[in-house]
Parts: sequence; C-alpha cells; structure tokens
Amino acid sequence: MAAASSAGATKLKSSSSELDLDRPNIEEYLPSGASIHEPRGKLRLRDLLDVSPALTEAAGAIVDDSFTRCFKSIPPDPWNWNVYLFPLWCCGVLVRYLILFPARVLVLTIGWIIFLSSFIPVHFLLKGKLRKKLERLLVELICSFFVASWTGVVKYHGPRPSIRPQQVFVANHTSMIDFIVLEQMTAFAVIMQKHPGWVGLLQSTILESVGCIWFNRTEAKDREIVAKKLRNHVQGADNNPLLIFPEGTCVNNHYTVMFKKGAFELGCTVCPIAIKYNKIFVDAFWNSRKQSFTMHLLQLMTSWAVVCDVWYLEPQNIRPGETPIEFAERVRDIISTRAGLKKVPWDGYLKYSRPSPKHRERKQQSFAESVFWRLEEK
Repeated sequence: MAAASSAGATKLKSSSSELDLDRPNIEEYLPSGASIHEPRGKLRLRDLLDVSPALTEAAGAIVDDSFTRCFKSIPPDPWNWNVYLFPLWCCGVLVRYLILFPARVLVLTIGWIIFLSSFIPVHFLLKGKLRKKLERLLVELICSFFVASWTGVVKYHGPRPSIRPQQVFVANHTSMIDFIVLEQMTAFAVIMQKHPGWVGLLQSTILESVGCIWFNRTEAKDREIVAKKLRNHVQGADNNPLLIFPEGTCVNNHYTVMFKKGAFELGCTVCPIAIKYNKIFVDAFWNSRKQSFTMHLLQLMTSWAVVCDVWYLEPQNIRPGETPIEFAERVRDIISTRAGLKKVPWDGYLKYSRPSPKHRERKQQSFAESVFWRLEEK
C-alpha cells in the first residue's frame, strides 16, 4: 500500500506542471539506501537538492533534457552483432553503395536534364497562366525524381489539396525533404528559411516561380515583410496553395514543439498535414547544425529506402472567442495525435538562442541564497 501511494503521489506531482513533461524523477538517480536522519553537520547532495530548486532543475536537465531530445537523432539498435549477421550487413553495405547509389545518382541526373531542358524555355519564352501551370508541373516532376532517388515509399491519406483562396496548409517539420515529399503531389508555395549554397540558388530561381517566400530568422524586419506577403498570397485565387511549417525548425519526428501563431492569425482556413517517417531503413531527421543538406541527401541516397505516411487532415477554422495561440495548439494536437508524436511545451527557436544574462543572474542568485541558508542551518 505504501509503495502504491508513493507512486500515485509521484504521478500527481509530475503532472502538475507542463514543463516537467518527459523529465524523470531525479530521486531515482540519487544514491539509495541512505538514512533520512543524517548526522548533523554533514552537507550532502540530497540536502542541497531538497532546498535548491535551481539544483533540482539542473540535475533533472542533465539526466534527461526534454528540449534537447527534440533535436537529437535517435540511433537504431545495432543488429549486426554476431558472426552470422555481420557478413549479411557487409553485403548490404556493398549493395547500397555500389549498386543502389550509382543507380540513384543516374536517376537524379536524368531528372535534372529533363527538368532543365523543359523549365528554361518555359520560363523565358512563355508568359501568363500557361507558364505558371507548366512551371508548377515541372517542379512536381523534379520533386518526384528526388523521391525516386531515395527509393521513396510514400503513402498519402486523404484528398489531394486543391487551389483555393483563403486557405493555408500547415505540417510538422522533420527535414527539408518534407517539402519535397509534399511538393511532388501538389506544387505548394512554401515559407522557408533562406539557405546558402546550391539550395539557396534553387530557392531564388526555380522555387521562386511557384511563389515561395523566403526569410532570414536573424532579421527582425523580415517578419513584417513575410507577414504582409502571407496575407497577400492567401487572397489570390490563382496562387499556389500556401504551405507553412509552424514549428520553425526541424524536429526529430518523435516530438512536436510549439507552433508559431503567424499561420493562425491570417483569418483563413487552416488545413493540417501530418507527416510520419518510418525509421526502419533510415532516419529522415536533418540536424542542420551537424550536417549539411548535401550530406543529408547522400545519407538518404545510400539507404535502402525512405518510408513515410502523409495525412491530409480535416480543415480547421478558428472558433469564436479562440485566440490564434489556442487555435495553433488545437491544430498541433490534431497533427500530433494523427502522426503519433509527443507534444512538448518548448519554442523551437530556443535552439538558436542563448539564455539572457538576466535569467542567468536570477538563477545564480536563487542558488546562492539557498546554499547560504543551508550552510547557516548546518
């Protein structure tokens, strides 16, 4: 009975704060067997943790940080662990790198030749709606070649998106390939971070033709410009459907972080899209801090296949009395439930920022006061 009541109290305590989500009980990681009645005069770690919320929070973060885990790739369990399986794994490596990879490079090369030989004359010789329609089809075509170069196995659920005014599509974000997977079915105009290198060149030339909007998250003025472009885009009846990744950063497809409210205060219908990758062959998560997009594509092209499901979910409208932030959370609930992702109460942009000096000083002051109080008591 005592153990059961203790477990119940622990569950009640962990559910009392949303910020404690996914954080284990730190007491489980402390040395067990110590007596509650310690001799006076001895200062132990358990005493400091009891009196210092700052230390408890820090120790819990070291043990299991639910924010950092959103942006970590989780490696698969090794299976080539004995003399019987290791030769099979070696054969698989040879097949993937010496047979599949060259064939996929050939497929992608042929795709680019077909695309460029068609896109250049269409873009420079034609005008009006015909040019826009052909460019849309060609962008879908090159995205299909990209998916084929990974041996992509994508299953789409629900009705295909159509071009309508006053609607915006939002999806969870795992990698830049989310855009490619969705674009091969429908030529979306996407809101995306401006990238350097060859990706930036494609953004400023080819993808510009389908109405994509670029921004730089480090520029405060870009937010106002992008917000104005969003409102103008959703009003146009002939514009391509607008696609937004409201998390604002890539998450490892196990969690969803907070949605930015920009897509939910446009006064239009929001169409949720849930994307879930099967990691049986490869982890599609792109950690842009550790890996360039070129290396990420090479990783996909040297895997067996990229397998994922895409759900086009029921359109949602803001309810009377509902704020844009509440609307964003409701849509996040729908996407997370459908894709089997766990919600965490973090802003994804914290990934790119450091704690403010004032916040650090408050934590230091709180820690110092609690330690001095404990020392005086002893």
